[in-house]
Amino acid sequence: MVGRNHQPGWSGLGPGNYRRGVYRFLLSARWIGFAVFVILLAAICTRLGFWQLHKLELRLDRNDIITAHFDADPVPLGSALPPGQEVDRTTEWTRVTAVGTYDLEHQVTVKFTTRDGAPGVDVVTPLVTDDGSAVLVDRGWFATANTVKQPDVPEPPRGEVTVMGWLRQSNGAGGNAVRPTDGQIRAISSDALDEYVPYDLTNGYVNLQEQTPAAGSSLAAEPQPELGQGPHFFYALQWWFFALLAVVGYFWFARAEAKERRNPSRIDGFAETPERAPTPT
Repeated sequence: MVGRNHQPGWSGLGPGNYRRGVYRFLLSARWIGFAVFVILLAAICTRLGFWQLHKLELRLDRNDIITAHFDADPVPLGSALPPGQEVDRTTEWTRVTAVGTYDLEHQVTVKFTTRDGAPGVDVVTPLVTDDGSAVLVDRGWFATANTVKQPDVPEPPRGEVTVMGWLRQSNGAGGNAVRPTDGQIRAISSDALDEYVPYDLTNGYVNLQEQTPAAGSSLAAEPQPELGQGPHFFYALQWWFFALLAVVGYFWFARAEAKERRNPSRIDGFAETPERAPTPT
């Protein structure tokens, strides 16, 4: 006698076997390709999250270097940057002093610069020292019309001056951006301007903060850099959230597909109906 809860032909179709049968579609080429895509997407998002953390670490290290330089007393330019040495991330923002005479003949302006949304230019003038070499000095910024016409800029002090400012790396731009045209450039590069002056240029440039004697008409000095953490940590969280979303989405779509396949009302041919047990005779 057959029990009420037992039917012949159904003994091998327990809950586990039935579930495995329903999810057999995950072995199809379409779903294997989908799984590979999800794995790659999650891996890329995870890697981008750690990349943002690395950028955060670099920014914090940079902040520590800048803070240490700002807390230290100014040093002579030749001590901070010996001849032939290039400004790097450890020496940038060092407070340096230099003594020399401004060369107005080879002065250039950096066009299309802004401060608080206002157009203007930075004024870069070589400071020729006693040994015959020179260092580029960004004397500051002043507002101008937003045109390509070369503006009339305030003159620096005549004769010998002593400057104090921040040592900066050259801009990494190239081509016409750093090549003077009608006395104007778009980025400061000592390597590029070295070809247009009759003396050797010290690598990088100096952001002027103070000078003696003072200029009759002062320019706006470069403001201190932002020392915050930036958005990198939150960008990392966003990338990791996208990775988690990709994985969760895969399982959600798989469950939805399985639910559809268990629905006998489907007419697309994908519904899976368990084989009926034979009728006892």
